[in-house]
Amino acid sequence: MRQNENAAAPRRAITDLFIRHPVLAVVANLILVIIGIRCAASLPVQQFPKLESSSITVTTLYYGASAETVRGFLTTPIEQAVSSIAGVDTIESTSIAGISTITIKLQLNHDSTRALAEVNARLSQIRSQLPDQAEPPTVDLARADKPYATFYISFTSDRFDIPALTDFLARNVQPRLATVRGVQRVGVEAGQTPAMRIWISPQRLAELNLTPGDVYQALQRNNFLAAIGQVKSDSVQIDLLTNTDLRSVEEFGDLIVSQTDDSIVRLQDVADVALGSEEPTATAMYRGEKAVYLSVWPLPGSNEIEVSNAVAVAMSELQPRLPSHVDMQMAYDGTKFMRKALSEIFTTLLETVAIVALVVFLFMGSLRSALVPLVAMPVSLIGAAVVMFLLGFSLNLLTLLAIVLSVGLVVDDAIVVVENVQRHLREGLSKTGAALVGARELVGPIIAMTITLATVYAPIGFQSGLTGMLFREFAFTLAAAVIVSGIVAVTLSPIMSGLLLQTEEREGRLTRLTARLFDRLQAIYARLLVWVLDLRWSIAVATLITALAAIPLYLLSGKELAPIEDEGAISLVVSAAPDSTLTASTRWAGELAESLQAIPETDYMWSLVTAGGGFGGVITKDWDDRQRDTQSMLPEVFGIASQSVGLEAFPVLVPPLPGAGQFDVELVIKSDTPTRQRLDWSQQIMQRASQTGMFMFVDSDLKFDLPQARVMVDREVLADLGLDQAAVGRELGVLLGGGEVNRFNFFDRSYRVIPQLDARQREDVGSLMDLKIRNPAGELIPVSAFASIQPVTAPRSLHRFGQQDSLKISAAVLPGITKATGLDVIEQIARDVTGGVAEIDYAGESRQIRNEGSKLAGTLGFALVLIYLVLAAQFHSFRDPLVVLLGSVPPAITGVLVLTCLNFTTINIYSQVGLITLVGLVAKNGILIVEFANMLRHDGWEKRAAIMHAAQTRLRPVLMTSAATILGHFPLVLVTGAGAEARNSIGIILVAGMALGTLLTLAVVPALYLILSTNRRLDQHPDDHQRETEGLPQKRPPVGELELV
Repeated sequence: MRQNENAAAPRRAITDLFIRHPVLAVVANLILVIIGIRCAASLPVQQFPKLESSSITVTTLYYGASAETVRGFLTTPIEQAVSSIAGVDTIESTSIAGISTITIKLQLNHDSTRALAEVNARLSQIRSQLPDQAEPPTVDLARADKPYATFYISFTSDRFDIPALTDFLARNVQPRLATVRGVQRVGVEAGQTPAMRIWISPQRLAELNLTPGDVYQALQRNNFLAAIGQVKSDSVQIDLLTNTDLRSVEEFGDLIVSQTDDSIVRLQDVADVALGSEEPTATAMYRGEKAVYLSVWPLPGSNEIEVSNAVAVAMSELQPRLPSHVDMQMAYDGTKFMRKALSEIFTTLLETVAIVALVVFLFMGSLRSALVPLVAMPVSLIGAAVVMFLLGFSLNLLTLLAIVLSVGLVVDDAIVVVENVQRHLREGLSKTGAALVGARELVGPIIAMTITLATVYAPIGFQSGLTGMLFREFAFTLAAAVIVSGIVAVTLSPIMSGLLLQTEEREGRLTRLTARLFDRLQAIYARLLVWVLDLRWSIAVATLITALAAIPLYLLSGKELAPIEDEGAISLVVSAAPDSTLTASTRWAGELAESLQAIPETDYMWSLVTAGGGFGGVITKDWDDRQRDTQSMLPEVFGIASQSVGLEAFPVLVPPLPGAGQFDVELVIKSDTPTRQRLDWSQQIMQRASQTGMFMFVDSDLKFDLPQARVMVDREVLADLGLDQAAVGRELGVLLGGGEVNRFNFFDRSYRVIPQLDARQREDVGSLMDLKIRNPAGELIPVSAFASIQPVTAPRSLHRFGQQDSLKISAAVLPGITKATGLDVIEQIARDVTGGVAEIDYAGESRQIRNEGSKLAGTLGFALVLIYLVLAAQFHSFRDPLVVLLGSVPPAITGVLVLTCLNFTTINIYSQVGLITLVGLVAKNGILIVEFANMLRHDGWEKRAAIMHAAQTRLRPVLMTSAATILGHFPLVLVTGAGAEARNSIGIILVAGMALGTLLTLAVVPALYLILSTNRRLDQHPDDHQRETEGLPQKRPPVGELELV
């Protein structure tokens, strides 16, 4: 026992120092508060801890090329070039007619700027390998979990048409928003950029013996921006300018296409020249009106709330400068939920503080005694802000949740100190003596409890992947608050208790009433303890069964990565028939929006529609102004959307965590089998998944329904006519491709020059056969002379995942079905259908579920091992930690797993963090009892008497601290509104687990102590010599059975 004595002495000196020097204790804590206030005011506010989840998108246009050509000549070489850059998580690609899109998702918190530079460097290296007719690849950087912008600003006008409005925004509004700090880019959505349109007439060309290629070459040769240079003399230099470029409709119309001895053919003779706009590719709707959107994309990893504030300032500055007929509105604000959720959790924090303060006052029985823990609360919370500032943390949903949880924890140590000092006052000690003895007795338990709780959170903070990055700030903030509360408990709380607490004869009526209540509880508890200790072996067996029952309960519980959040919006992913036009899709989208507007919870609709589909959303009324949450609305939204004519609309909710995808389930099947085989697999999987009745919808990205007309060229006839494939491709490309020849200057901006057939002449595929191409002999040969039209059906798009051909199954689960369950079901169906010949992979949130879903379960086991080792070092015993952990943890864990099985909540990262927190909380109760029992046995008490007296004596602090924790966390269970689902989940775990754990700990810990604790008599308590020198009474009651209170 020499080691234990040596360990105890310095702990007494620490508390004695502050009790004997109260000014030192007050000043030290005041300095902590002053610094903490400054640090708290400097903390940034955002939704989540800083987390960069970035993706790089490489888009390459190749007008007129088929999906197969795009995949072979663009997608494949670009994929191979960028696949080896550092920090790549996944690479996905989509090849459709004319467009190659490659999405490179980076690993979490990888330097996106560096990756972007590497991608551009690789693209420069392979540019010569890409077709000359393809446009240079464009590279965009965005958040990986958001394929859409964070802000969409709507602009409507009753005077400007869409091209004029687009040009106005590009000149006057877009540049201002692009300068906002934290904004990566500002895009114009559903706009129509001005362009010089050359509408070629094949009939007039044929009459004048000309071809589309003649027009193209004339535009190339005669619309040329020349930079001549300067002339210089010894004293003067002059810049030389030339009018080699064309700038007006008239100048383009007068362009000479062909000239012979007797005639001149100008462009206006063979084409209609007009200042129009580029071909519209999308239509935006806001509250039923056509609009142009400016999409604002914050930099990945930036503070979006700060960006939102800056955008709002920019909009307020722009508003007075806009013409009176231009209306500017924020159509979609991705930070609205963030702000509301942060406001809600601040409210929850205030409610928690008020409840804990009331609980402490009622249990203490007087304001004087309640002041000790009530002062410890703000000091501990403000002290934690110092650690947050030093570690570069922010005030976000998770750190604020940690602060809410810590409110019920930081008062525990102070409550225990007050209760212990008050007990010694009632035993006849002076105020100073009671403070000295009470503090010395609790230094060991306080250190053990503080280290235990801090140890619980350490494994979470050092976790890797998304879980670690999200919850690191949460874990260290909570640990910091607990550690600071422990420091306050050994520095400030003892001196405050000595000064404020009254002797028994001077106690108030409420204090005496509270004391009598606890005396009755102790009497009841003492009688129960006799029964518990007599049945200790039965209780031990029941505890073992309870611990084993946790395994099946965990396996049977619903699992998901995170609870579905009500973010005040339902996104719509819209798909149209492959042969739909933009006009038709726009009309159908308007009809769908009108139907969805009739839902009572809908505030307004917004949409961005393309010919093949698009996306949009239902913006709901404020959380307080509606009866249903967005998840409850989903079936009705899907029911209305499924009746839409011409469109397939899939409603999805915004992912609850950064880095997730659009759909609940995203399963990828990779295989080099033929496209038709993969199509068959996708149809079988969708059919079988739909038959389970678990999914709102199931869809596949492989759709083989794109109607095409293939121009079948007879090569022999073509050669006989003196033509070649290149000539045919060039001539048809000019008429049908819609690509630009060059650019022209219009009010100091450059715009595209686009020659093309008029839209009316492109309506009929058969009219293509009448087009004429000149052979080297100068003859005009109709296309029908060497080609025929063959209708075919092709896939809408070709997809690859990880450079392998793939198909993706996307699904949304019905309310009551977890995403993890949905993923398991579809994955099993996919494995059955493919017969093991395909590789299964995951995308979006499904990838997170597979990578992150079970990490915290292992962390829980690791935390238990760490707690055991810490307690073993504290107790100098390998048995006592088993008493604490086995007596407190299994009952609490099993109890809350019953609730997860009954669907009160699910196993998710929030509930798992709650389980880990619960381990530390219930272990604190066991530490209080076991530590005091050991102290009594040092004083010579027999084991049964010691544990009975320790359990009864610690009943009041155990109940008081548990009540503060339970009631303090109760607002988390009842909270509604933005972000409530995550707080509900962790609140249910903590409240239910703490209530069950506390009640069962009071019975199980004494029983296991009697079984597992050593039977040998412990040495003299190290306090005895100090008690004698200070004239304090000895704590050595007679050995024997403890009398019932």
